[in-house]
Amino acid sequence: MALILQYLNDMHIFMDKYGDPRTNPWLLMSSPFPTLIICLSYICLVKFYGPRFMESRKPYELKNLLVIYNFLQVVFSAWLFYEIGAAGWFTGRYSFQCQPVDHSKSPQTMRMVNACWWYYFSKFTEFFDTIFFVLRKKFDHVSTLHVIHHGVMPMSVWFGVKFTPGGHSTFFGLLNTFVHIIMYTYYMLAAMGPHMRPYLWWKRYLTTLQMVQFVGIMVHAFQLLFIDCDYPRAFVWWIGMHAVMFFFLFKDFYNQSYSKPKVRAKSPQPVTTEIEELKMPYKNGSLKNGFTNGHANGLVRARTVLPAGN
Repeated sequence: MALILQYLNDMHIFMDKYGDPRTNPWLLMSSPFPTLIICLSYICLVKFYGPRFMESRKPYELKNLLVIYNFLQVVFSAWLFYEIGAAGWFTGRYSFQCQPVDHSKSPQTMRMVNACWWYYFSKFTEFFDTIFFVLRKKFDHVSTLHVIHHGVMPMSVWFGVKFTPGGHSTFFGLLNTFVHIIMYTYYMLAAMGPHMRPYLWWKRYLTTLQMVQFVGIMVHAFQLLFIDCDYPRAFVWWIGMHAVMFFFLFKDFYNQSYSKPKVRAKSPQPVTTEIEELKMPYKNGSLKNGFTNGHANGLVRARTVLPAGN
């Protein structure tokens, strides 16, 4: 026990010494353990306790809640995109080739630092994507890959806000929040019901946009391996390899979903927001026998799926 306490104390000293003094006193920033505990709790909830809780219960109808949630995510992502851009990337202050971290406390710099913390916080709000799957008993969507992705991202972004809030790595957040604006707009429309299905033909292009995002992040990060820039190499590799991993995962999903229709039917369902369409059979302009009290004997479920974007 004494060794554990000594280790924790040494880590606390290290964090205080090398962490950015502007973010050290902020919520969840003094130590990585609160974020780690929240992430582990999320994993336990959606993989174990949640499914057990729902095992003997009927799926919850969350249509209105899903519409509101996705709308709020669109607004939140749009605000983050604007803040990250207005604090640096849209002003000409930031260089796309090399942008060191500004450690000053100027208003413009602190605006970027604040945007970084809110981007970190947004990774917790994305937990609800999975929680809603569990409450709706869409357990096939709660894949190990989906849970690992959402469970790791808050911890990953924490290190950036703790040690390098601002600078080169915020390009990742700029692209990611832009994609999330479009992605959550799609989810919001899908959650409104089957009448929106004719307007959701562009889902495959959203997947393409997500892959383009990761290519942009790879190129932007890895260029620093060949350029002399005052930015930590460890974060260059961390961000770049994240982009590589997610690019190939999304590419695999794209191939299964659009290039290999026969494989898609047997593939595990990707993590996504889902809409259900009830097609009520008609015969001679009227409903067939057996349709009573708003329920049809012939129930056909049609799914529109899209991977949860990074």
